[in-house]
Amino acid sequence: MSLLLLLPILIPFLTAVTALLAWHNRAVQRRINVLGAALHFAAAIALLVWVSREGVQAVQIGNWPAPFGITMVADLFSAIMVLMTGLMGLTVAIYSLGSIDARRESFGYYPLLHTLLMGVSGAFLTGDIFNLYVWFEVMLISSFVLMTLGGSQQQLEGALKYVTINLMSSALFLASVGILYSVTGTLNMADLARQINMEGTVDSGLATVLAMMFLVAFGIKAGLFPLFFWLPASYHTPPIAITALFSGLLTKVGVYALVRVFTLIFVHDVTHTHTLLLALASLTMLTGVLGAVAQMEVRRLLSFHIISQIGYLLMGLGLYTQLALAGMIFFMAHVIIAKSALFLVSGVIRRQAGSYHLKEIGGLYRANPALAALFFVPAMALAGLPPLSGFWAKLTLVRAGLETGDYAVVAVSLAVSLLTLFSMTKIWAEAFWKEHPQPEHPFARLAPQTLRPLLVPVVTLAALTIVLGLAAEPAFGLATDAAAQLLDPAAYMRAVLGGGA
Repeated sequence: MSLLLLLPILIPFLTAVTALLAWHNRAVQRRINVLGAALHFAAAIALLVWVSREGVQAVQIGNWPAPFGITMVADLFSAIMVLMTGLMGLTVAIYSLGSIDARRESFGYYPLLHTLLMGVSGAFLTGDIFNLYVWFEVMLISSFVLMTLGGSQQQLEGALKYVTINLMSSALFLASVGILYSVTGTLNMADLARQINMEGTVDSGLATVLAMMFLVAFGIKAGLFPLFFWLPASYHTPPIAITALFSGLLTKVGVYALVRVFTLIFVHDVTHTHTLLLALASLTMLTGVLGAVAQMEVRRLLSFHIISQIGYLLMGLGLYTQLALAGMIFFMAHVIIAKSALFLVSGVIRRQAGSYHLKEIGGLYRANPALAALFFVPAMALAGLPPLSGFWAKLTLVRAGLETGDYAVVAVSLAVSLLTLFSMTKIWAEAFWKEHPQPEHPFARLAPQTLRPLLVPVVTLAALTIVLGLAAEPAFGLATDAAAQLLDPAAYMRAVLGGGA
C-alpha cells in the first residue's frame, strides 16, 4: 500500500515521459494526456480513502529512516489537496482537447501539463522542507514554459514578471531553509517541529524571524498583500486552460505551505504571528476584490478574485481554531472548483463572442441560455449564495471569527462577499443581459467535436459547486477531521518519526 502514496507523483511523471516519446504523434499525445489525468485522479481518490481509514501515512524513500532520508507523507489535508489536483488535472486535460491549438501541442504542451501536476502533487506530499523547495522549482519551471508557450509578446511580458518575482521568492525560501538547517541540523518537517516546539533547540526570537522569512517567501507564491502584484499582470496572458490550472492550483500550493509551516513548525508564538496573518487576510481580501471591481476584462477581473479568495483562506489560518481550519479546508476545495469553472466558462465566452472585454460583448443569454446557466452557478457560489458551496464555506469562517471575537476580519469578509457579488453581476449584466454593442454581430457556432470537450469540464465543475453545497455535512466532516490533525500534529510526527516522536 505504500506505493499508493507515491502514485500521484509517479503517474504524471510517467505520463509526461510517455507523451514525450509520442512527440510527433499529436493524436496519441492527446489520448495519453486524458488517460494519465484519469489515472492520476483515481490514485488521488484511493489515497484519500486510505488515509481517511488508516490515518496519517508515511514512506521513507530508499528505506533511510527519518529524519535522515527523504520522507513522503500524507495526512487528510494533503490527501484532500492531492484529490483537488487530480480533479483539476482531469478537467483541464479534457478542456485542452478543444482549446489548445496544434502549434502549442507540438511544442510539448501535454508533457508540461503533467510535469506541473507532478510538481504540485509532490509539494503536497513531501515531508521534507528542502524537497518542498525542489517541488516548487519543478512547478515554476513547467509553469513558466506553459505561460510562454506560443511566444506572443503579451505572454512573454507576463511571464517575465511571473518568473522574476517567483525566483526572488525561491531565493528567499532557499535562504530560509539554509538558516533553519544550520541551527537545527535537520530538514524533516516533523523533526523540525519536535526540535523547535518541544526541545527549544532554536531561540524563540530567531524562530520568529525565520517564520517571517517563510511568510514572505510563501506569501509571494500564494499572492498575499502586498506581494500579489505579479499575479494579475501575468495570469491573463496564457490560453484559458492554462490560466484555469494556475488559478486552481499554483497559489493554493503557496497557501498549503503557509498552513503546513504555521501549524506544524512555527507555533511557538501563535498570538503574534496569527494576528499578523489576520491583518494580511483582511488587506488581501479588500485589495483583491477592489481590483476586480475596477476591471472590464473578464480574465483580469477573475485574476483579481484569486487574490481576494486567498484572503479568506488566510483568515482561516489566522483564526487558528478547529472550526476555522475546517472552514479554510472546505473553502479551499470550493474556490478551486468555482474559480476554475469561471475561467473555463470565460474561454467558451471568448470562443462564441470573440472577446474577453465586457464592453465588446453582450446578448449571450439569448444566444446561449445554457452557457448563461453554466456561468451563473459558479459565479453565485463564489459570491456565497445559498445553498451553493461558497455559502457554507464563508458561513463557517464567519462563525469561527465571531467565536474568537475577531469582528474586524469578519466585517471585512462580509463586505468583500458583497463586492464579489457585485463584480459577478457586472459580468452577468455586461456579457449576458445587455444587447450586443453590434446588433448584427454573429455569434460563432462551434462544432460538436470542439464544443463537447469544452463543456464537459464546465458542467462537471458547476455541478460540483451544487453537490458540495447540498452535501456540505459529510464534506465538512472530512474537513473537520483534517483540521484536528493540523491542530494536533502528534499523529503526523509519529507516522514520520516512529519511536523518535
